[in-house]
This record gives sequence, C-alpha cells and structure tokens, in this order.
Amino acid sequence: MAQTVRSSFTRFVTLTASLAVLANPLQAVAQAQAPTPPAPEQNGNSPGPMLPAPPTASPTINPPPPPSPMAPAGPASIADMAEGLLDAVVNISTSQSVKDQGAGPQPQIQEGSPFQEFFEDFFDGPGNQGGNQKVSSLGSGFVIDPSGYVVTNNHVIEGADDIEVIFPNGSKLKARLVGTDTKTDLSVLKVEPKTPLKAARFGDSRKMRIGDWVMAIGNPFGLGGSVTLGIISARGRNINAGPYDNFIQTDAAINKGNSGGPLFNMSGEVIGINTAIISPSGGSIGIGFAVPTELAENIVHQLIEFGETRRGWLGVRIQPVTDDVAASLGLDRARGALISGVVNGGPIQKGEIKAGDVILTFDGHPVNEMRDLPRIVAESPVAKEVDVVIMRDGKEETVKVTLGRLEDSAEPEEDAEQPSLPEGQGENLEPDNGTPGDQKGGETAEKPAATFGMTLAALDEERRKAFSIAESVEGVVITAVEPNSPAAQKGLKVGEVVVEVGQDFVENPADVVKRINALKAEGRRNAHVMIADSAGNLRFVALPLE
Repeated sequence: MAQTVRSSFTRFVTLTASLAVLANPLQAVAQAQAPTPPAPEQNGNSPGPMLPAPPTASPTINPPPPPSPMAPAGPASIADMAEGLLDAVVNISTSQSVKDQGAGPQPQIQEGSPFQEFFEDFFDGPGNQGGNQKVSSLGSGFVIDPSGYVVTNNHVIEGADDIEVIFPNGSKLKARLVGTDTKTDLSVLKVEPKTPLKAARFGDSRKMRIGDWVMAIGNPFGLGGSVTLGIISARGRNINAGPYDNFIQTDAAINKGNSGGPLFNMSGEVIGINTAIISPSGGSIGIGFAVPTELAENIVHQLIEFGETRRGWLGVRIQPVTDDVAASLGLDRARGALISGVVNGGPIQKGEIKAGDVILTFDGHPVNEMRDLPRIVAESPVAKEVDVVIMRDGKEETVKVTLGRLEDSAEPEEDAEQPSLPEGQGENLEPDNGTPGDQKGGETAEKPAATFGMTLAALDEERRKAFSIAESVEGVVITAVEPNSPAAQKGLKVGEVVVEVGQDFVENPADVVKRINALKAEGRRNAHVMIADSAGNLRFVALPLE
C-alpha cells in the first residue's frame, strides 16, 4: 500500500513538473506577441485546449543614450579668456586729506555745570579735534603697457593726495599721475614695477555691434577682481556727462568700484572703459556705460606723450538742425550742424565757413546730428587741412579748413548757448545811415513793420540804449511780440534783433518784409532767420511761410 502511494506521489510530481516545463515556453511566447484566441472547433462542441491568459502589457522604457563627451553643458565658458586677463586689471586705492569742518557751533554750557564734562567729551573728543582727515576711495583700472602705464577714470583719482595700485596677487605700488582729461573722464597713471607687467591691448570699438558679447572686469564695492558678462545694449549714448559723449551701453553688471575698469570683447581686447551707471538703487540694474576706445585710445596716447590732450579746433558755434530749419534750407531731412557764429581769431580766417552754413561732412565723416561735429573735430589732428562739405544757399559745397588747437580753457564747438558774432559782420555789414531819399527808401524803409506777430523797428541809438543792445549787433530790433503768434511760438522776444532773413542781411523793417515775400514767391515753406540777443549771441529759427 505504501509503495502504491509513493508511486502515485511520484507520478503526480512528474506530471506537475512537466506542466511547468510546458507553461514556461508558452508564457514566453505570450510575452513576445499577443496570441489570437483559438477558433472554435467546427466538428465538435468541446472547446480546444485552454492557454494561460496573457499578462498585462507594460510600456517599454528606452534609457537615454549616455551624453557625448563633446556636448557643452550650457553657454560656452569664458574662463580661459578671463584667466588670461585678470592679471592686467588692477584696483585703484586713493586717499586725500579733507579739512574737518567740526560738528558746528557748540551750545553754551554754564561754567561748573554738571553736564559740562559730557558736552566737552562729545564736541571736543578725539574725533572732533578739527584739522585734516584721511578719506579713502576705491576704483578700478587696467595696465596697457608692461612698463607700468595704467588707465582709469579721472573721477576715481580726482583730488587724491596718494594713489596706490593694487595687483591681483596682492602686491601694491605707488602711482603718479601722468595726465588727465576731464572732458572724457580719463586718466593715465604710472607705476615702477620690478618686472614687466601683464598688459591688456586696445581693440576697435567701431567694429562692435549691438548684441555682441562683452566682459567687464573690475573692483565692485571693493571686492577685488570680479568678472561679469553681458552684451552691448546700445551705441552712441549721450548721457550729458561731457561734450564728447559717445558711450557704449551694456548690461554686463557694473557697480560702484567698477569705474575705470575695462570692457572686453570676446577676443580679449579692451573696447571700452567702464565709467557710469544709471541706478536708483545704487547697484547694477543692467544699464552701464563705457567710453569707447575709438575715443579713448587717442586721448590715452596723448596723455602719455604730452601729459595733456591736443584736440583739433574749428572755432565755430553751432546749433541743431530742426525739421523746420532743414526745410527752409532745402535739406532732404534734419541732419548736420548749423553754424550760428564764427569765433573771432579762430581757425576760420577767410570766410571758408559762415554763419548760416550747415556742415554735412567733416574730413570724410558724416555729421548726422549736431553733437557729432565736436567729437569728430576734437579727434582730428591739430594743424590738419580737412575737407568740409557744407550746405550754403541751397547748394552743397566743399571747402578746405586748417584746424587749430583747442585749449583746455576753451569751450568745444557744441556750446551753442554762447555763440560769437560772425567775424567781420560788424565791420562789413554796417547799415547805410544815408539821408532820406536814398536807395533804401528813406523814411519809408525806417518805419516799423509787423510780420509773424512781431513788430519790427530800425535799430537806432535810442532803441539800442533802451534794450541794452551791444554795439557789435546790427539788424532790426523786435519791439513787440503778440501772444501765441508764430514769432512767440518760436521763442522770439522783445529786444532781440533780426540779423538775416534767408541768409541775407537786413538793415530795416522793410528789408525783412521784402525778403519774406520773396521767399514766399519762391515757394519756400519756411523763412530761415538769424536772431541775435542783446549781447550778440546768435541762433537760427525757421518761421513758417505757409
């Protein structure tokens, strides 16, 4: 009986193992492809053999390929470039003695008062003894010559008694001031190193485009060499910092202490000197300004060679060309610089350029707006003869002019608020004070006239004295201006003098009316009028004829 049970048990185990072996390949087949249910038997009612139910299909996950060793992780690094330039950028530390003004008037304390000792300690203590105090400041700079020439901003070292250059390795050298230029806020220092220094080289800022990458290195908030990256946001910015504003605007972070540091292009060349920021908070908001090397490089070389700048000088007073003035002169659009006067004793000696001319091109450089001219002239060599394209009497002409030298005390050409009377005007354009019945019409010509809402009268000695008009000023005086009239809208005032209309000198009120009528007959839209104030300062206005 026991043998029968063991035999049955053996057959059961054998059968179970066989079924397991049979199920495994079937399950493998089911996982490989979904089986179709077997068709029912056509010649019988019994179903076919049952197969195991297929398992639920799971999604196939393909792991990502391993990253290529050449694939960059983020933007291209500037570490190599920065590493090669950090040693050329330095910190500038200055100190100066400032006279202590004290804490103001002291209160009078009665002698013997128990509070006397405390008041004396407060007002006359060690920190309030008067005399001088040392005030320190920090800025940035960069080496441009291995022998030890360093460029920085003038406002970084202005008024300093001691200047110290601190190098990235921590070494310090005393510096002397070689030269400075307040108009562009640039200075050059000199240190005496024992071994040649790492120097940066100038690049051409004129090749830079809006959107190009730039890198700034400096000493923000005294932290030492710091690198920031950004782009050129704009070019040719005028922030009213000086007469030659032509700043590069960048969003590379520039903060207090970055002043005087370099702005590099992606070739490691200096294309700007970081100078100013706009920041209500005192920190970087992405609006920084740098002096372009197209302006700075020549100034730096002059400061090293001469210890001062030597700029070209044209000797004229200028004002902007408005749309109305452009229309009155026959220009296609508002461009150029309008000459409102010529400086006596300046480079213009033979009338090459006259008041009323518009300079369109100077030495091959287009003058797109008034502020372009002072910068172009200043960058031109002294005593150089240049070609100047002007618009005169509706026609373009080319004249030759030899430049003088602009002294540091002189104002640049763009100072249109204080123009001088054109040279020789007082001598050669004297009004003919002939007797009645002369060819100007006698008493009829001298009678007051009204036009454009202003009343004009002859400039006789009585009116000259009444309006305090200088002896050098000649023309027709304005005695009244109606409110809201064309003359009032152009800013004309009582006591000013009409000198020219349409580039023709006028001696009496009748000349003004006659010349205006002639311009109307020619189909002009505006009358180009030269106006002088009581001191002889000139400006031009365009009075509408339509």
